[in-house]
Amino acid sequence: MTEPLAPPRRVLVTGGCGFIGSHIVDECIARRIEVVVLDNLAPDVHPSPPNYLNPEATYITADVQDRQAWLDALGGVDAVCHQAARVGLGLDFADVTRYTADNDLGTAVGLGVLHEIGFEGRIVIASSMVVYGEGAYRCGEHGSVRPGPRLLSSLESGEFEPPCPECGASLSWELVTESAPVDPRNVYAATKLHQEHLCNAFAREHPNPVTSLRYHNVYGPRMPQDTPYAGVASIFRSSLEHNEAPRVFEDGGQLRDFVHVTDVANANLAALTAPTPYRGPLNVASGSPQSVGQMAAAMCAAHGQGIEPTVTGGYRAGDVRHVVASPAKATAELGFSAQVSLQDGVREFLQASLR
Repeated sequence: MTEPLAPPRRVLVTGGCGFIGSHIVDECIARRIEVVVLDNLAPDVHPSPPNYLNPEATYITADVQDRQAWLDALGGVDAVCHQAARVGLGLDFADVTRYTADNDLGTAVGLGVLHEIGFEGRIVIASSMVVYGEGAYRCGEHGSVRPGPRLLSSLESGEFEPPCPECGASLSWELVTESAPVDPRNVYAATKLHQEHLCNAFAREHPNPVTSLRYHNVYGPRMPQDTPYAGVASIFRSSLEHNEAPRVFEDGGQLRDFVHVTDVANANLAALTAPTPYRGPLNVASGSPQSVGQMAAAMCAAHGQGIEPTVTGGYRAGDVRHVVASPAKATAELGFSAQVSLQDGVREFLQASLR
């Protein structure tokens, strides 16, 4: 059983100049927690230095693959919040080396340094719902089932729903819990799961509690914009800024859980400050699933210019159909529950500064 720990006084936030990390930095400082940020300010993510960085944090501009940077950043730190990662699906498989270097090697270097210095504080890492692959499904005849990857021939013909792997019948979706089998289906997903595995291996040999927060579809201010790594909400917003209809893949019926970045930051603070740290993965989600088409429609409505989404029927290899989660365990273990409704979040998002 994990022993109670005092809240941290000084936290290292890797990737703390980024979309989610910068909100965590702000929230830590608002709670009088000192923050050190380790971020490489990669030019493909930050074409220019962000204008939102909190001046009360200490910034080290270096890569998480740099052992000395970790050593410099960890002085006086009693908790680590590891957000640094290359995100999104990228352009194609040619991105595989950059994803594994940034996500897996960077995490391994950090854990090696934590081992070297005898670090004893808690560790919170950013994971993702993509580790699940497809979400949870139920067949009327065979009960809970795990459909395999969708066939390209099915996607080409507009058959987007995965069939029962036993009988080929239609399935109904269910909420994914943290005990669901993991099944990463693209390079990014594989690296996020490997980050969890590396941290879990570290925790088995050290006293440090490790909490892996499996984020669902995060949106909000400071999202990356107009890059191959931008999320779908950011892509939709870019279209609306040009008074163009958001283009929705498949038939728009693919289900996700869109969770606002301030809720995600609060989940991290809950994990960092809980008197009894939680060991293991937790879903970070709003608990209110929406289809991608519904998200696009909500953004169009908030935009208010009479634009409606365009459903393209296109697809991306590696995407999954439905993945929505139960946030009940994060509520029970950390007292976390999302507070920002989709309507309020979208309204703010359309006016917010992105990067």
